[in-house]
Amino acid sequence: MTEPKLSDGAEAESQPRSQQLLDNIIGYVLENGVSQLTLRTLAQAAGSNNRMLLYYFGSRENVIVAALEGAEDRFPGMRAIIPNLGDHSTPLEKRLFEAWQTIADPLNRPFHRLFFEIFGIAGFQHQQFTDLLTAISTEWVAHVAAAFEHEGVPDAVALVFAHELVALWRGLQATLLSMGDEVLVNRAAVEATAALLARVRLAAV
Repeated sequence: MTEPKLSDGAEAESQPRSQQLLDNIIGYVLENGVSQLTLRTLAQAAGSNNRMLLYYFGSRENVIVAALEGAEDRFPGMRAIIPNLGDHSTPLEKRLFEAWQTIADPLNRPFHRLFFEIFGIAGFQHQQFTDLLTAISTEWVAHVAAAFEHEGVPDAVALVFAHELVALWRGLQATLLSMGDEVLVNRAAVEATAALLARVRLAAV
């Protein structure tokens, strides 16, 4: 692979230097992953040097988190999942099934590979990735719970249901990445979501 280089001309000058560096890093890690990356390799991928990366991002771990967040922007469907969950003009069932369809879309697999790789690294390096782990464990759950609460489910029950659904999504994401049977995975997602929705409706007050 040819390592990405900084763009030149007006486009490069219109972006902050840190964003130029990050854009190059995002392209690199989506193709190569992060498990073997040193700060030096990141700097080479960015077309810069260690000192500049530390100046803009503070640490290797901060660069990795910024790259994951920036990578999500390259997959618009993934970025839209949370706002779509909060769109109460659309039936809840439709929102949840559309969220899964986005997650399962093969076009989003590069992002999922990067997400799970960084998630795994963070699991071994809690102190360096505390904020990331907190976001992973709460962000989607909070928005799914809010969608259930809007349907009349009590807060505490909605939170349990939300954990269950997000765990289902993440487990099936991992199955798809491990070359699981897509037809069976999608069937499992649809049937499990439908069963959960039935329980959500029973719990609504």
